[in-house]
Amino acid sequence: MDKSSLLQSLRKKNFPEKIINAFAEVPRENFISQSMKNLAYEDTPLPIGNNQTISQPYTIAVMLDLLELEKEQNILEVGSGSGYVLTLISKITGEKGKVYGIEIIPELVEKSKSSTRNYKNVEIYNRDGNLGLKEKSPFQRILISARTEKIPEELIKQLKENGIIVAPIGNSYSQDLISYKKIKGKLKIQKRIPGFVFVPLIGKEEK
Repeated sequence: MDKSSLLQSLRKKNFPEKIINAFAEVPRENFISQSMKNLAYEDTPLPIGNNQTISQPYTIAVMLDLLELEKEQNILEVGSGSGYVLTLISKITGEKGKVYGIEIIPELVEKSKSSTRNYKNVEIYNRDGNLGLKEKSPFQRILISARTEKIPEELIKQLKENGIIVAPIGNSYSQDLISYKKIKGKLKIQKRIPGFVFVPLIGKEEK
């Protein structure tokens, strides 16, 4: 599949035009290894080293849609991996948006910092994602790009009131992508889409 075919496929699934435009503007081949570049626009996850993957474009589009992104938002991605999703978010939120990534694997942090160096509103930190990024909070949107059985408490605290958090919730075999809204300090499920498989959210003690 080439880039135009991928964009056409996403358009047929009725994703918003701002999401399609972000995929059009960000070169996925810049976030994968040289040996994988011929597969850059296949609608499939690809390995990025350290037992991690760059997610399937369709899956990413679902997550971005659930986030309900707007211009100028303050956004956190936990498990930012290659940095690809961060750059898509930065395109949607615009230059006045702030996009922060947390990645626990140092090698991926270095690679993703290099891949995102031309995106001035993107910052990536080598931290334990379960603890969030308190000094840059509160966030209007938080995306957890790794599976977890529940949303870490610190992330709930760092989400702004009426903010949205999206995460794959479930066991190692299958997860539901769930969007939550923070209402009166508590998370309320807004939407649930079943049938996804993500790598696990790793804490410092699990490395």
